[in-house]
Amino acid sequence: MEGGGGGTLWEIYQSAKKLLIRTRDGLERVERGEFSSSSDSVQHDISQIQSLCVQMDRLWRSISAKSQRDLWKRKVEQIAEEAESLKAGLDKYNLRNQKRMTEARERAELLRRGANGDSSHVLRIFDEEAQAMQSVRTSAHELETANAVGEAILSTIHGQRERLKSAHRKALDVLNTVGISNSVLRLIERRNRVDQWIKYAGMLLTVIFVLAFVLWRR
Repeated sequence: MEGGGGGTLWEIYQSAKKLLIRTRDGLERVERGEFSSSSDSVQHDISQIQSLCVQMDRLWRSISAKSQRDLWKRKVEQIAEEAESLKAGLDKYNLRNQKRMTEARERAELLRRGANGDSSHVLRIFDEEAQAMQSVRTSAHELETANAVGEAILSTIHGQRERLKSAHRKALDVLNTVGISNSVLRLIERRNRVDQWIKYAGMLLTVIFVLAFVLWRR
């Protein structure tokens, strides 16, 4: 399986893998500030990898066997995802570098104004920046304090909830115990009434028996 730009799918894949290794190493060197690599060369390698991914994407789709087609799809997608990750890393580096360059130019401008006698303006700017930083630190401290208070409140609510659950369970136990006690009392009352009826019936039968015996003797 060959691409329009020459080379089989496997050869293009191997080239893309080698480029990934070189690009990853180049990006690390750029982030460390080594002059042997530049962000432009890293960007060029990333673009070349993405171009190879386009070629491989076209080639794997023409594979007839589904198992091989699915395998190559995963391989190409992995290469493309790694290239996107490297591109995101390079973009972050470029933003940080641009910010550092802007800050350096601003400091140089401030120093130039100070050297030209505009020191009050420079001091005012530094004072404003110091106030802004202090405001940020104060806000961060207030947020931490609010977070700690919130956590303490949640902990207290959780403890109260557990105590309420315990009290609820105890109340149910008492109610169950009272219910059982009432049932036992009702059973005892019924038993006493039955015993009284048996006693009265025995006394009545005894009187009847005695009267019958006396009348029979006469």
